[in-house]
Amino acid sequence: MQRDLQALSNQGFDLLVLGGGIQGACVAWEATLRGLSVGLIDKSDFGAATSANSLKIIHGGLRYLQTADVRRMRQSIRERQVLMRIAPHLIHPLPILVPTYGHGLKGKEAMFVALKLNDLISCDRNHNLSDPQKQIPPGQILSRQRCQQQVPGIDEQGLTGAATFHDAQVYNSERLTLSFIKSATQAGATVANYVEATGFLRTGNQIKGVSAKDSLTGDRFDIQANTVINTSGPWLNQVLEQLPESPAHQPFAKAVNVILRQPLLNSPYAVAFKSSPKAADKPRLLFVVPWRGTSMVGTLYSVCERHLDSWQVHETEIHTLLEQINQAYPPAQLTRDDVAFVHGGLLPQTGVDRSGEPILAKRYSIQDHRREGYPGLLSVTGVKYTTSRDVAQKVVDYLFKSWAQTAPASCSATTPLAGGAIDNIERWVEQAIHHSQLDPATTRSLVYNYGSDYGEVFEDDITDLDQVLAAQVRYAIRSEMAQTLQDVILRRTDLGSAGQPDKTSIRLCAQVMAQELGWSRTRTQSELRPFGVKTSSETITR
Repeated sequence: MQRDLQALSNQGFDLLVLGGGIQGACVAWEATLRGLSVGLIDKSDFGAATSANSLKIIHGGLRYLQTADVRRMRQSIRERQVLMRIAPHLIHPLPILVPTYGHGLKGKEAMFVALKLNDLISCDRNHNLSDPQKQIPPGQILSRQRCQQQVPGIDEQGLTGAATFHDAQVYNSERLTLSFIKSATQAGATVANYVEATGFLRTGNQIKGVSAKDSLTGDRFDIQANTVINTSGPWLNQVLEQLPESPAHQPFAKAVNVILRQPLLNSPYAVAFKSSPKAADKPRLLFVVPWRGTSMVGTLYSVCERHLDSWQVHETEIHTLLEQINQAYPPAQLTRDDVAFVHGGLLPQTGVDRSGEPILAKRYSIQDHRREGYPGLLSVTGVKYTTSRDVAQKVVDYLFKSWAQTAPASCSATTPLAGGAIDNIERWVEQAIHHSQLDPATTRSLVYNYGSDYGEVFEDDITDLDQVLAAQVRYAIRSEMAQTLQDVILRRTDLGSAGQPDKTSIRLCAQVMAQELGWSRTRTQSELRPFGVKTSSETITR
């Protein structure tokens, strides 16, 4: 996967996708598989914004039972199954525990019925999943004692037990987004990061592509396309503002999750705690999710009132989230020092409730701007990481219909992504461990990140972690379009996505990148600065 801006400017595309988050990546993959010529650009790096911010859970839709929305449940169940099949190295089953209090409609008995209904509605959940590791078992009700064993110190007043069920979890959401993009390029798409759409090309009102700027060099060029699809997420409005008369704005809400330095619970379960902040109309659920040896906690939602290019997560919001989990689970006693990493992202909202909190959008949106007089332009807004592939399938179906053409059948639900050609993940891990000179835990982590591409990244004679990291950096540059140190540390490797990596590792990454890309000392220093690290000959400051 090479960054070739000349290839973007020298050809006309059937479809140009603006935005390389999970939704844009899925649209590019889907459209390319259907035989369309596809270009994709992102003004930053692929998956660098909201797509990197989540609790990494691939939901099966159990919560939709509350509104009897069986259709959305079935969609989520199907997409959970699809992702485990096409990206088996990155998506793994996750057990979830929900404590039950009292009896009747809000207690243990109601959850028992809900689990049985969920099992019935998802009766084919393991269909076409031959890998034993991917099998989703039936839900269970745990006794009060077993719940207390899994969640020591839980509020015992009214506790009757717990409901347990399985969803799935993304080992590395940044690499999943990248896998869709790599798969699209392998199928023929032309993609580039750090390319910003600065205006629309028009013939009359017909959208025929975009004017673009290389954010790394400042060079400007045009990209021709019969249709442009705006999947820029929170920046959707800014893209549309480049039209003479921009459509109505989509408001967005802020979502905050934190990653802790140490696991909060010694349990394999993701545990739901009921929080009751004073301002809220009703209690909400906060999750403590085990992930890569630590815990994630979230999610705090608030209205985003700042311009999207200047919004940020405030310390007050981090403290509010910690206060809420401490209130819901007093043994936590979390402080700011317990937080290793903060995730912030923006999600579409439909309004604000009586307590001033955002009401999140429940459904995806496909907006055809021909209705506003701009044929050739669509805007797509997704609401869940889980269903992004399904939304992309619907987008491409709509596209062919708008062209009065019969859409070729979609095969994205059965075609493995880059790195996903694995029929039994545990067998694959065992074979990698057998041939590796690294410790088993490191080897497993690398297989989970790279899947069947593992052998392309690492040589058999790699024996230490410095060699592993150097190989990952070189692969990120040569095969995955990494342009900056942050691209490597936060999105191509798992070095920084769970917290601040050590300074030695950061310097090693910068050194390899400088060698590969010919960086000057000044450029290397500027790349290190966001991590609070200076070059080895200087005093190190945090």
